[in-house]
Amino acid sequence: MSTAPRHTALDALHRSLGATMTDFAGWDMPLRYASERDEHNAVRTKAGLFDLSHMGEITVTGPQAVDLLNFALVGNIGTVGLGRARYTMICQEDGGIVDDLIVYRLGETEYMVVANAGNAQIVLDALIARAEGFDAEVRDDRDAYALIAVQGPESPGILKSVTDADLDGLKYYAGLPGTVAGVPALIARTGYTGEDGFELFVEPRHAEALWQALTEAGKDVGLIPCGLSCRDTLRLEAGMPLYGNELTTKLTPFDAGLGRVVKFEKDGDFVGRTSLEAAAERAETAPPRKLVGLVAEGRRVPRSGYQVVADGKVIGEVTSGAPSPTLGRPIAMAYVDAAFAAPGTAGVGVDIRGSHEPYEVVALPFYKRQK
Repeated sequence: MSTAPRHTALDALHRSLGATMTDFAGWDMPLRYASERDEHNAVRTKAGLFDLSHMGEITVTGPQAVDLLNFALVGNIGTVGLGRARYTMICQEDGGIVDDLIVYRLGETEYMVVANAGNAQIVLDALIARAEGFDAEVRDDRDAYALIAVQGPESPGILKSVTDADLDGLKYYAGLPGTVAGVPALIARTGYTGEDGFELFVEPRHAEALWQALTEAGKDVGLIPCGLSCRDTLRLEAGMPLYGNELTTKLTPFDAGLGRVVKFEKDGDFVGRTSLEAAAERAETAPPRKLVGLVAEGRRVPRSGYQVVADGKVIGEVTSGAPSPTLGRPIAMAYVDAAFAAPGTAGVGVDIRGSHEPYEVVALPFYKRQK
């Protein structure tokens, strides 16, 4: 049986703007409004406005909220200060990645976990199961929030014009409650584009008014609405992993080159600790395939699942690939054998429909904004 896709509070607005809609993780979401390249370039040079209301918000509260999160997740949530956020992961007992997450500390004993749309129910179920024995409550708040992001170099100025919140004092990976265009919001300096920007958590009933206010505030500096397609090319250029591509239950954080998010030094046990300790040791003694960047010498675009080859052998697999508007050439992220992972390694190609197209191995990210 097919299930009808869910709609965000901004669905009618997207359609009025002529958005091309697509099913994404069970949600009907805007793929693009006009030109994907124009939307991408607007975020890199000016600003873009995104509806991210498909993301999954889960609130964890109570005297042992932090103890539950330290047990359930691989990061040390005990060191997250009030008003700060932390990138982390939730793993299986065998160390496989269930999802990558952002955890916001909203109060002394209140945290918000933001999961990827396609994994939100899985993460919610896992947190509820792992909460047994802890004096903490896990609450599904997915319907309590709409999420709007404004990203790009002009985003601080745009937001300053419609809020009294102290944006200058708001650090990267921090959040504070405030009012934006008269709408109560959690203002977070986070994003998935490689640019400076903000994510605004608001009640769904306020979403349209906020979107319209931001559109008006940004019209003279080039702000345009942006869809999921350019969000993907932006995060790819910034070397940011996508769950289901660079991260899966078959990979541990160490396999993904993200072992730094696993904090063995924190007090107490956590789900996956023993398996992850073994994975960390394996990564030291026999490095797994490494995640690298690939830049095309030609024009053919690699896609997820394409084989990476060298010396007539398969040495890896593409996880994400797309034309890069910023570099002007096709790019990809791929897991390759450690022997071929050094930037500049010669003789590496991608098998694109039987033809071995030459690619340059580069360090990630492909793009880093000027501070």
